[in-house]
Amino acid sequence: QLQLVQSGGGSVQPGGSLRLSCAASGFSLDHYDIGWFRQAPGKEREGVSCINKSDGSTNYEDYVKGRFTISRDTAKNTVYLRMNSLKPEDTAVYYCNVYGSDYWGQGTQVTVSS
Repeated sequence: QLQLVQSGGGSVQPGGSLRLSCAASGFSLDHYDIGWFRQAPGKEREGVSCINKSDGSTNYEDYVKGRFTISRDTAKNTVYLRMNSLKPEDTAVYYCNVYGSDYWGQGTQVTVSS
């Protein structure tokens, strides 16, 4: 059974850092493009970043570029999202996704507040 299990997240002050993890079971993450998305209260889900299956190249939305880093560890079959210089507007539930599919992680809350 294909499954994505997320961990990490939590509450942090503005300017702080967090790391999210997305561990796959039932398939190899490096065979698929993997994306991170987020959904803030009252807003639609939006893209954050993705990593390419073939060469590991990455893409970021402008609102996180330079602050967030997506990476993968093929040995652990896990994709990470390192989030630095967090802002209150980054507060959301974050989800990992096999890009373009219906396979989603369970979501993890990130709250940035003083």
